[in-house]
Amino acid sequence: MKKNVDAFGQEILAYFEGKESCEIVERNDGLVSLSEAPKSYFGKYRVWPKWQKKAIKFAKGRVLDIGCGAGRVGLYLQQKNFDVTSIDISPLAIQICKKRRLKKAFIRSIEEVYKFKDNSFETIIMFGNNFGLFGNFNSARKLLKEFNRITSNNALIIAETMDPYKTDDNTHLKYQRLNRKVGRMPMN
Repeated sequence: MKKNVDAFGQEILAYFEGKESCEIVERNDGLVSLSEAPKSYFGKYRVWPKWQKKAIKFAKGRVLDIGCGAGRVGLYLQQKNFDVTSIDISPLAIQICKKRRLKKAFIRSIEEVYKFKDNSFETIIMFGNNFGLFGNFNSARKLLKEFNRITSNNALIIAETMDPYKTDDNTHLKYQRLNRKVGRMPMN
């Protein structure tokens, strides 16, 4: 991915540099949402959502943070003396992670976890709805097999996602039906 087409990276780079930044997401059905997400990618532990604070306590051993963004999770764990490897598909996100002194941050997509050696990790973290990176059930099955290979026995996956079925909004329900019809996971 080239830096000039790295919209996510540009968003967090702007925030990192103290410029005004927000996140605008347009679904393929035309629904547009706006958030102050860049701020959350840099949040210190004290401002994390309570469920993330609780979940991170289960991290153990060598950790893989998938979809690390600006590196907040990796930096927190690194300060706690964990051996953390952080990956993101965004070159600018990884550049920011390195500027923030995250020791092991690499440009790599979730599909490239096969590049890690067997038994490399005891914990995989996927915060920020990154469980959705699986894309569809077949991809999830394939990637979970890779996760099994690259983790030790009794490893943990600490993931955060939303339940797309917990809605009565007709716009979201229609989108879910469309996604199922074309073989995608029913996301909102």
